[in-house]
Amino acid sequence: MEILATRMRELRKEKKLSQEVTAKVLGVAWLSYQRYEGNEREPRAPFIAAFAEYFNVSTDYLLGLSDDR
Repeated sequence: MEILATRMRELRKEKKLSQEVTAKVLGVAWLSYQRYEGNEREPRAPFIAAFAEYFNVSTDYLLGLSDDR
């Protein structure tokens, strides 16, 4: 899902975090995280929920269902 990958990348960059740091904080392998942001693989629901909580946005925003964070 391209919008998810794009929004994940934008949020991470806004906080000036590397992919490696973000992956570690969220408890996933760096390669898995890199694939999520690269739109090569879709994360499962628990990861999306954890990402939304960490970056203080809604899952609807991440999934492109809303433009409200």
